Amino acid sequence: MAQDDPQLLVSTEWLDRHLGAPDLKVLDASWYLPAEGRDPKAEYDAGHIPSARFFDIDEISDAKSDLPHMAPPVEKFVSRMRAMGIGDGHRVVVYDGAGLFSAARVWWLFRLFGKRDCAVLDGGLPKWKAEGRVLETEPPQLRDRHFTARRDASLVKDVTQVAAASKLGDWQIVDARSPGRFRGAEAEVRPGLRSGHIPGAKNVHYRQLLNDDGTMKSEEGLRLAFLAAGVDLARPVITSCGSGVTAAILSLALERLGHPQHALYDGSWSEWGMYGDLKVETG
Repeated sequence: MAQDDPQLLVSTEWLDRHLGAPDLKVLDASWYLPAEGRDPKAEYDAGHIPSARFFDIDEISDAKSDLPHMAPPVEKFVSRMRAMGIGDGHRVVVYDGAGLFSAARVWWLFRLFGKRDCAVLDGGLPKWKAEGRVLETEPPQLRDRHFTARRDASLVKDVTQVAAASKLGDWQIVDARSPGRFRGAEAEVRPGLRSGHIPGAKNVHYRQLLNDDGTMKSEEGLRLAFLAAGVDLARPVITSCGSGVTAAILSLALERLGHPQHALYDGSWSEWGMYGDLKVETG
């Protein structure tokens, strides 16, 4: 079990003990690939951790972008957080219905907008349910709060910066997709995208960072997973995936390891795989 850290990762035991704290806010950030046929909002309505608000990753995004759930403008993020009753001075714990999947994306968004008091629930809703902990169906009463944010541009990379990193090799690019998708042996989940990976990228499938019960591996387990893929943990890292969701699991793992410099490629393969003038490697 990972040691509880209210800025990174907390256990179900920790959350259960702190649920009544007035400064703690809980978010259900469940999100699934279309092929899974799951409705995260309907599942939230059917039962969620007490006092949890529903965080819609697709809605709290950049509506002007054609790419899926890109990080929203700071004004939109502030507006949505205020309406959800999350304000300055609040601690946030975010979970999802898969165990540890999309919650890391929302943890990264809070970091992007300068909020460090945010942690992912280790093992998420499946672990909470397996332990027989309380669920509720009623949404919490919300009251607008004052929420301030400032975007930290050092935590995100765009396609131009990633292309430069691929060419120069000054930043390592680490891809969280499955080995089959990374090699180009499996079709992409979104139509119209080429298969393969960014030239020079290394592959650390996000599942390699998780235990069988959906909790995150120990720091030593995380370190070994990155080293096995040829990642130099002393050098800067850009995390990537299919659409910027599971890349955040890599970012969370790197943060737990105390990695000094890492950023997330927000467009990820949804962007890179779409443009024919960007080089692709397979195998």
